[in-house]
Amino acid sequence: MRRNREAGWEKQVENLAGRRGFGSGAAVGVQPTWRAGLANLIIVLLLAFPGTGLLGAADWSRFRGPNGSGIAVDAEPPTSWSDSENLKWKLALPGPGSSCPIVSGDRVFVTCYSGYGDGKGGDEMEKLQRHLVCVDRGSGKVLWDRAVPAEMPEDSYSGNLREHGYASNTPVTDGERVYVFFGKTGVLAFDLEGKQLWKVGVGKQSSNRRWGSGSSLILHGNMVIVNAAEESRSIRALEKGTGREVWKTEVGSLELSFVTPALVECEGGRVDMVVAVPGEIWGVNPDTGKLRWFVQSGIDGNVSPSIIAADGIVYATGGYPRQGTVAVRAGGKGDVTQSNLLWTSQSASYVPSPVLAQGHLFVVSDQGFAMCLDAKSGKTVYRERLPGVGGGKPFYASAVLANGRWYAVSRRNGTFVLEAKPEFKLAAQNRIAGDDSDFNATPAIAGRQLFLRSNRALYCIEAVQTAGAEKTK
Repeated sequence: MRRNREAGWEKQVENLAGRRGFGSGAAVGVQPTWRAGLANLIIVLLLAFPGTGLLGAADWSRFRGPNGSGIAVDAEPPTSWSDSENLKWKLALPGPGSSCPIVSGDRVFVTCYSGYGDGKGGDEMEKLQRHLVCVDRGSGKVLWDRAVPAEMPEDSYSGNLREHGYASNTPVTDGERVYVFFGKTGVLAFDLEGKQLWKVGVGKQSSNRRWGSGSSLILHGNMVIVNAAEESRSIRALEKGTGREVWKTEVGSLELSFVTPALVECEGGRVDMVVAVPGEIWGVNPDTGKLRWFVQSGIDGNVSPSIIAADGIVYATGGYPRQGTVAVRAGGKGDVTQSNLLWTSQSASYVPSPVLAQGHLFVVSDQGFAMCLDAKSGKTVYRERLPGVGGGKPFYASAVLANGRWYAVSRRNGTFVLEAKPEFKLAAQNRIAGDDSDFNATPAIAGRQLFLRSNRALYCIEAVQTAGAEKTK
């Protein structure tokens, strides 16, 4: 089992001597103790009540929803749809992308790329640009589109980068601003009218695979946190209002960690930021970037799925070439492998992230197997091949859940809707005719609406829509 003991660095566990290097970056303007405690209290309340603040209860403000769980509480999206059923509107996008749409009030935001690697432009990398598109939620009309030229050099459109492209990082919003991560071009903030407020670079390196950027931003207190493992082997916190760096942690073993960090409430109310990296799971102080604890996970190689957490237990899956899933009790200090590693399983997902409901983990693997694991024991309850998905890797998007059902979007065979029960039951398989491009993005759910994006279009699926569709161009 790899221990991440690379020459020239060791992890520095918070308040422990030795293990030099982790969290050694400057922590600029870290809050005094009483303010940090207040910030922790606020974030705990936000985790418990994600609809508080400027965001509405029905908003889907980031990758996999308000707290990253993939669960839309009290939402009632439709179970079935097509190009003639429950399709409220369709919008042609300026380019492809694997990022997910997010929803804030009456607006939907989505990122795309164009000019290079999009099947339309030429082979001139210098023409690559990324877009942040703001869409009216009710009509599907574009309110504004902000194009951002890519900073050079970029990774070439080849190999596994072709699997997802140059717009794979989902935006995040606090209801006042929208924050985007464009890889080597940096992190940017826009106001709700499309004005660029700031832009900060986070590195221009590439991993040894040159697969491009994949993780999404999260918010914590007054900070935007970015896993810039691909760009600089670092995790950074930026001030929301200015982009000023609050702290930076650089660790070589972040390489090939494409995960979006998760904020997890531990026993006693402490909030840790949990990150899966090849071989380990880390619990980090989100206010300072310093390591609190780690577990040797055995999930080696590249790690893509996001952490899932509930009741102080975190679940991680992924790895290559051998995949695995683990359950870990969050919290503690230093190496807590012996005390906090609860179970391991060989049932796993390479890219899609699972959802947790009724004591079970649900996920469709990239190869098209719907799986259910008992969250307490790790036992595989079922593993069923979904019909008609073909060979290769037909799934890239992560699962989401609403109203007792979980939704798994395949690349080219529609969306599968399954009952969130420990018995395999396929409720529906929904396709939209006329769009044969890849559907790589995880859907967003808000109220009675579900938002799908393909490499061509953004779709609003609404339960109250029964006939026809309003289409915009």
